[in-house]
Amino acid sequence: MARSLLAGVCGLALVVVPAASAFAQTQTPAAQQTPAAAQKPAEQPATDQGSSNTSDAAPADDDKQAPIAFEGGQLTITQPEQDGEKVLAYDGKQLASNYDVFFDKIVKIGDVNVALVDVGDGGNQCGPAKVIVWKPKDGEIKTTTVEQDECGAPPAAISDSAIYFVPYLLPGDQKPALQWSPTEGLTTSGNLAYTPEPGTDWKDIDPSKYDNIIDAFHNEAVYKAAKALLGDTMPDMATSLLVGGGTEKTASGAFYATGCVPHDCGGNDGFMAVDPAKHTVYFSRRGDDGAPAAWPPLKDWPDDIKKALDDAQASGN
Repeated sequence: MARSLLAGVCGLALVVVPAASAFAQTQTPAAQQTPAAAQKPAEQPATDQGSSNTSDAAPADDDKQAPIAFEGGQLTITQPEQDGEKVLAYDGKQLASNYDVFFDKIVKIGDVNVALVDVGDGGNQCGPAKVIVWKPKDGEIKTTTVEQDECGAPPAAISDSAIYFVPYLLPGDQKPALQWSPTEGLTTSGNLAYTPEPGTDWKDIDPSKYDNIIDAFHNEAVYKAAKALLGDTMPDMATSLLVGGGTEKTASGAFYATGCVPHDCGGNDGFMAVDPAKHTVYFSRRGDDGAPAAWPPLKDWPDDIKKALDDAQASGN
């Protein structure tokens, strides 16, 4: 499943703010690691847990994934009905189900073997939730599902003592960074806030390097100009651009792109333009009612950028 925009931190500058909870403030030094430091490989589990040949590779046949040996039993992924949901089970006991279910890997957290399975709806630009499966000593199989918002789980970073979930942040966003361990369960280790690249200015803009126009928000000058126009609605505006591609240019040298909200293309569409020469940005978003909102007001838009917006709306995004 494509997660080109939602997977990983994607080079964002992130600010870690200590969490308010007493637990988060008393974590071991691993909890204060940067996302990159937390991603060191975990110790591999014993071969009788199935890790030697299944931990990192998806099965060749997505519809007939082979059973996974795990803690004296088997994890299975089956599809009981054609075109129906797939079912994750352990020795016949159902653990989760959805249209996309894929085994990820087995890792060792402390002295506990942990299976990670991706479970989601599928679809454009939305990743899966992460189902954590483990078996306490002398206990029954257990699961925890990690999901943030309605569009999948943050990417997982593995350490010896915990699994960290570092969210992808849209411009203006602030979200919790989560961690899980067999002893403490799922907790909040801190908050991450989107931060543009300090010191970047209009002269530093290079749209040829942008996979999506949202990348322009990494520029501090663009970010500040957008914040002045959009205020607290900036994350919503960025969300309406998520499903999109590269940029196009107008005759005057401004660049622009259209996009839409995952799973709602045609119902929630966005438009963004940047004019580096004039130090200006332009935004429009159209919802289900078909009436677009614009920042600044459309009457203040140059003709070529207004035409680009009109053409995008006429094509149905």
